[in-house]
Amino acid sequence: MANTSHIPVADRLPVRTRFGYAVGSLSTGAFGTVPGLLLLPYLTDTLAVSASVAGLLVLLPKAWDVFFNPIAGRISDRTTGKLGARRPFLIYGGVALAICFAALFIGPNTSSAAVNALYVAAVFLLCATAFAFFQVPYNALPAELTTSPSERTRLTAWRIAVLSIAILISGAGAPALRDAVGGLAGYRIMGIAVGVLILVGAIGVFIGTARTRVAPPLPSIGTWRETIVAVRDCPSFRVLLVAFVIQSVGIGTLLAGVDYLARVALEDKGTQPLLFAAFVGPALLVMPVWQRVAARHGKRFGYVVSTVVFAVGLLGVVGARVFPSIVIVLFVAVAGIGYAGMQVFAYSLLPDVISNEEGRTGQVRAGVFAGVWTAGETLGLALGPALYGLVLAIGGYVSSAGESVSQPASAVTSVVVGVALVPAVFALASLPLLRRKELWA
Repeated sequence: MANTSHIPVADRLPVRTRFGYAVGSLSTGAFGTVPGLLLLPYLTDTLAVSASVAGLLVLLPKAWDVFFNPIAGRISDRTTGKLGARRPFLIYGGVALAICFAALFIGPNTSSAAVNALYVAAVFLLCATAFAFFQVPYNALPAELTTSPSERTRLTAWRIAVLSIAILISGAGAPALRDAVGGLAGYRIMGIAVGVLILVGAIGVFIGTARTRVAPPLPSIGTWRETIVAVRDCPSFRVLLVAFVIQSVGIGTLLAGVDYLARVALEDKGTQPLLFAAFVGPALLVMPVWQRVAARHGKRFGYVVSTVVFAVGLLGVVGARVFPSIVIVLFVAVAGIGYAGMQVFAYSLLPDVISNEEGRTGQVRAGVFAGVWTAGETLGLALGPALYGLVLAIGGYVSSAGESVSQPASAVTSVVVGVALVPAVFALASLPLLRRKELWA
């Protein structure tokens, strides 16, 4: 089976390519943040859907991507044409995602919570499908843009820097825009604004990677069986993937709980933008530090250290009902420093693993491995809100149709446990995998 995965001839990437690739994180950051942050409260506190059902509705459409992402990877591996194997999907998938995301919060305002919830679930399924066609080729590109591991770290650092900006804009701006307008109209305007941000990212990465030099194609994988065998025969990819998925569950839980932490635990929804700024703001400052750690001690060592820092910061947030709000913000900033490193090292290790495996087998793995990787990330980020909804349900959280509701003490406790303790536990649970010899080989 012929494959059109393209590998640039030159290792050193020009600034325009690094920046152009990184701009795509405006799309991934916005879609990766806003649904995890606002879709659950949109369902529970605007559409009056119970917390347990809302968590399930957020999970099921993304669970589809666990199956579909590897297919999207194989399709992009085998695509031919003047635009290459990846770039057509960046523009088509990105535009479709922008439109579907705007539609997600512009649903019919019916008196039936069930009808409203079904609409959200259906459109979210379309969003997840469009995102697969964008995200999978996007994750595959670094292994093909350069063969230099250090250049991939630099490329990934640029990507995570823009990702941090996207998370800050969407994570802090989307709730602020929603609250400024208020009610259902606030969600609708917010959805359109975030859709525009996604569109800008898609167009930017499509144009920014247009001048990439490419080499002749290599053989590719064509069937599910070959995909399974490829993953089975690459221990380093399996270990890295499982560790990343475990961490993604924790991150998904954290994102789902920030809105509740501000409103319910800290009793000031105005602190939500500050919490997000504290979480992603330090990333822009510490990115060079993590790059130096990688250069001196290796990416895997940096991955372990950043994971520990992330967990320590979140364990401090467990005291949200005891410490002053400013102290909680500082703990969130510590977690943000760790999160920045986790993202840099995970996404720079992935192309290294892909490149090594392609060299060993003589077959392209970029699209297929990126598809499996994105499927795992999608599953983790989807399980997070579902898990958080379950924690809220256990705590007796009271849903509403927009009115102010007094929450029992057990619900407040569940808000804090879900946003702080649960993500920290998942992060720490990934550490044994990060120290496995397969990943350090």
